[in-house]
Amino acid sequence: MHKTLAAITGVGGYVPEYRLTNAELEKMVDTNDEWIMTRTGIKERRILKGEGLATSDMCVHAVRNLLQKTGNKATDIEMLIVATTTPDHQFPATANITCDKLGCNHILSFDISAACSGFLYALTTASKFIETGTFKKVVVVGADKMSSIINYQDRTTCVIFGDGAGAVLLEPNNDGLGLIDSVLKTDGSGRFYLHQKAGGSAKPASHETVDSLEHSVYQEGKTVFKFAVKNMADVAEEIMKRNNLSSDDISWLVPHQANLRIIDATAERMGIPREKVMINIEKYGNTTAGTLPLCLWEWEPQLKKGDNIVLAAFGGGFTWGATYIKWAY
Repeated sequence: MHKTLAAITGVGGYVPEYRLTNAELEKMVDTNDEWIMTRTGIKERRILKGEGLATSDMCVHAVRNLLQKTGNKATDIEMLIVATTTPDHQFPATANITCDKLGCNHILSFDISAACSGFLYALTTASKFIETGTFKKVVVVGADKMSSIINYQDRTTCVIFGDGAGAVLLEPNNDGLGLIDSVLKTDGSGRFYLHQKAGGSAKPASHETVDSLEHSVYQEGKTVFKFAVKNMADVAEEIMKRNNLSSDDISWLVPHQANLRIIDATAERMGIPREKVMINIEKYGNTTAGTLPLCLWEWEPQLKKGDNIVLAAFGGGFTWGATYIKWAY
């Protein structure tokens, strides 16, 4: 018998119905389909429309989809973590609100904020509660309503981001299947190149910050691109070396869907052919913490028990990481 691992035993997902296409963006900002596709690989992105709808509403959809597929009830969940950069409120945690809307109050729930790497941070954190025997059913959600913090006059950012949520169920496994290893890193000096200028304690909201659009995503694209290409590829290579994995051993690479060029560079560094790389950026854009679980949700029918899967991400902070999983079903 192997030691207890945290295995993904189900995946759920949700994307809003509304599609914001490149053709529509051409009417909103100085851009065009060729420019967007060449630089990002994105054709359209989903946007959450509706009065009062928030990140927690997408979390609820994703978790309900997960519960229905796995035959569980909301009251079976013992712990729930939401990875998000766009919480419903500064407080309470979006995880708390999600649990209330699902009908599973009085459990441990909290948010993790690590930008685009948030799902990996949350997944690794949750796995420890399974490995130690604290809980047997833990749900991890990656979700972001990026449209809520995007300036649709800034063509460098508005073409990239979309809204969506993905959720996974973690349960104990003693057959060597589940989360094997994670490498997670940060570099706070990267905050100058990718951040939201106002709204926190360093620069609270004011008429001035609202008027100057400082509550939207700010990004120095070229700098972020260089950091992302190097660090996402480095950490993916590191996880392979730590676990004696060759490119032939890996069934699937699940890269953060930030930019098609970053995805290709990471796959090339790992020696992974395109047909073994999960890519849905063309349809959904960058949903930040939602990209990795949404990939697993879409590719779930193709995954086989025992598949070696490497997930890799890079995000604002800077944060980045890679996780090695043996698929459990």
